[in-house]
This record gives sequence, structure tokens and C-alpha cells, in this order.
Amino acid sequence: MKIFDDKMAPNPRRVRIFLAEKGIAVPYEQVAIMKGEHKTPAHRARNALEQLPVLELDDGSHIAESVAICRYFEELQPDPPLLGRTPKEKATIEMWQRQVEFNLYMPVAQTFRHTHPAMGALETQIKEWGELNRERATKAVHWLDAGLAGKDFITGPHFSIADITAMCAIDFGRIWRFAIPDSCANVKRWHQSVAARPSAQA
Repeated sequence: MKIFDDKMAPNPRRVRIFLAEKGIAVPYEQVAIMKGEHKTPAHRARNALEQLPVLELDDGSHIAESVAICRYFEELQPDPPLLGRTPKEKATIEMWQRQVEFNLYMPVAQTFRHTHPAMGALETQIKEWGELNRERATKAVHWLDAGLAGKDFITGPHFSIADITAMCAIDFGRIWRFAIPDSCANVKRWHQSVAARPSAQA
């Protein structure tokens, strides 16, 4: 078993943090996106969409998509639960995970892909789309700030995959100088807390 990873990309980082929280050690093999290594025939055989991360199992099969990989390991080792304990908690975490992914994570990624000069060689950039997503990302942080009122973590008292996704989004946004607005005190407090967890260094 091993994971094909890129230390510079946010999606693989989500899996690394998830596994670090669970104390699971898996070998990693680096595939450098900025060098185009994700577009090689060898990697396309693992994931035809040319994306990372990819988990390779001992039988030679592959699982792509960050959350799917996390789900696999959650089923193997339920504790500590990062995808929920009860039916209600599982559904609540799934709700927040998807909302954070669509409303914050994706706009941050699209801003990077369509405005950062380094992506010009890999992406057909549409500057207007990038700038629109810059505005959407800022709006999403204000939405998240309201959701964090009175809570330690996004879904309540327990750290979950929703926190991992949101932290990776905000940290990745720093590449294009995204910053948490001063008015979002709840997000600032939360981010300081989750960034201090040992897993955040994974």
C-alpha cells in the first residue's frame, strides 16, 4: 500500500492530515504536479483524470479522490472518528464537508488556477473567472465565521474532516495572498487552534 502524493498540493495534504490524526503511517511516492508528472502514462493508469492523491492498495487497485481515501481509512480504523459517530453526526459532518468544499475550497483553488502566473503552463487561464472566485472565497469566509460562532470546530465539539478541508483551503489561499478578514474573529480563533495541531504539519 502507498499513496501517490504531491507535498505542494492541497488535496493530498487533506489525506496526510487525516492519517496523521489517526496515527496511520503509509508510504508516499511524490508526483510533482508543477513538473507535469501527473500527466504521464504511468499516473494516468492510476487515475485517468490525472489528479492526486491516489491510494494504491496491495492488490494493485487504486482509489482516487481525497475524501474517498479518507473514508477507506476511517472504515479500517474508526478511532478517532473524523467522519462522525452517530447517524446525525455523520450526516452533519458530511453536510459541512461538502459545503466547505464547494463554497470555500473550490473558489480558493479556482482563484489560484486562473490567476497565479505559475499555473499558466498547466491551465487555460480565464482571469475573470479567477477574480470572481476570489470574491466568492472571501464571501465564504464570512459565511464560515457565522457558522463557527460558539463552536470549537466547524461541526461542533469534535475535530473532523470538515476542519481539515477548511484549513487546507485557507492555507492554500496564502499563495495568492488570501487572508482571513479581521472581521472574522471566529475563523481567526478556529484557524489558530487547528493550525496548532501536530497533524497540521503533515
